[in-house]
Amino acid sequence: MKKNFMLTLMALFVFFTMVLSVSSISAADKEIKIGTFLSITGPASFLGDPELKTLQMYIEEINKKGGVNGNKLALYHYDDGGKSQDATEAVKKLIKKDRVDVILGGTTSGTSIAVIDIVEQEQIPFISMAGSIQIVDPVKKWVFKTPHTDKMAVEKIFEDMKKRGFTKIALISGDGGFDKSGHAQCVALAPKYGITLVSDEFYGNSDTDMTAQLTKIRSADAQAILNFGFGKAPAIVTKNIRQLDIKLPLYQSHGVASKDFLKLAGDAANGIRLPAAPLIVAEQLKDSDLLKKPLLDYKTKYEAKHGEISTFGGHAYDALMIAVKAIEKTKSVDKAKIRDEIEQIKDFPGTAGMFNMSATDHMGLALSSFKMVEVVNGNWKIVE
Repeated sequence: MKKNFMLTLMALFVFFTMVLSVSSISAADKEIKIGTFLSITGPASFLGDPELKTLQMYIEEINKKGGVNGNKLALYHYDDGGKSQDATEAVKKLIKKDRVDVILGGTTSGTSIAVIDIVEQEQIPFISMAGSIQIVDPVKKWVFKTPHTDKMAVEKIFEDMKKRGFTKIALISGDGGFDKSGHAQCVALAPKYGITLVSDEFYGNSDTDMTAQLTKIRSADAQAILNFGFGKAPAIVTKNIRQLDIKLPLYQSHGVASKDFLKLAGDAANGIRLPAAPLIVAEQLKDSDLLKKPLLDYKTKYEAKHGEISTFGGHAYDALMIAVKAIEKTKSVDKAKIRDEIEQIKDFPGTAGMFNMSATDHMGLALSSFKMVEVVNGNWKIVE
């Protein structure tokens, strides 16, 4: 009887040991599934394209080096076309059909915001690549993001305007989720910086001419113009301003920090100022800057394979590497453990700056990580 009792105890001990270690064993015995939904087609395709290429490039590189904790990474991807409904369907597939371990993506603010309720309900770590502050403020347990927020962009722009003595500005913005969120931040923060909005105009992101709105702005008593938007529309606004011979200084949001914008806007872009991630001016950073080497490493690898970089591909790099660091640390694919480790990321040098996450900050970037840049002869130049 005593012998049988001891055997039973031993069997129970082995069983519970196996149960307790199952997440670690699973991490060592199967591929790590990275899910992503991006805007590869549609108006935000020039943002989503470098994001997908970055994920594919670095996942291939990581796998060639042996993977993460001995496991290969597998990328499961859906194109949402920039549509919120398609984004929600993609995320449902990633969770229910593909059973991914972490989700990266949401090229746009609209698609990212659309899936928040789903990832929160399903309790899966989600790192967005979009700008709206609404994604992480208020903090959601399972949701993180890598780009600077639209609030930070407005603060950086208004700081520069204040230095230049601009107190009356004309605001023009699009009708997308990113545009509307940025517009709200402009309205909310203007009084703090002693700025008055003397004109407030809107356009549709699919519009091909904004001269009517800009003609109204020309008649206002503005000292500068701020366009908050992304995609092709800001390039049209820029060209229309020059065509109307409006001489006012023009600011754009970080939503245009790519060479695609410069190509679309052409010579009309010269003189524009905007806040941007340090990636696009990596060569101009001081050698003592801890970000310079990783930024140049990313730039060199991406441009060797795909051509010119954009900050948007950098957002994907940051999201992937933060997720990888968390998985490496946990040695697990336990979603709760991965989430907890993401929240504790400290001193991670990403393309957007140095990341320091916390329970109250699911982005982890300081305002100082933003660089104010000006377009000079078709290229970016740091002006601070």
